[in-house]
Amino acid sequence: MATKPRPVSSEFLVLKAAAIFVLWMMLSASSEWIHLGLGLVLSFTVAWINSGHSPFVPNFRLWGNILLYVPWLFLKIVQSSLHLTKLILHPDLPINPRLIRVETKLRHDAAVVLLGNSITLTPGTITAEVDHHSLMVHAMDEISAEDVTSGRLESKIAEVFRNEK
Repeated sequence: MATKPRPVSSEFLVLKAAAIFVLWMMLSASSEWIHLGLGLVLSFTVAWINSGHSPFVPNFRLWGNILLYVPWLFLKIVQSSLHLTKLILHPDLPINPRLIRVETKLRHDAAVVLLGNSITLTPGTITAEVDHHSLMVHAMDEISAEDVTSGRLESKIAEVFRNEK
């Protein structure tokens, strides 16, 4: 059964278009009038087309949780970078690459996506495949795989999505 699009207020449409226009200006890095005019027209067009189909409803609690998660992830990325640098610079190159299947208890699709992306962002690990609630992860060695196999990364993401459906 098709759902009827929800009406969107003009204020929300302008806010969405303004956000897209700011992104346009940052990415184009041009202050020529032709680029600004084109960006403004395209921003309103994209906001108008998008608003009838899937209006964005901000969830400030979730975004607050994600903002608290990012520094922890950044610390893990730095730690993993240092570990991987040590592995690469070691004369014997003591790597032990392997594939690990990780079954996750996360039930929110966005949480599984965040888990896969966080694994890939962390040096020494890559999410090779995602199948509903299991991930195939390539790890360079045991230490690189530790946050994934121990469940620390999954539990941090579960905290981010603790109040979501």
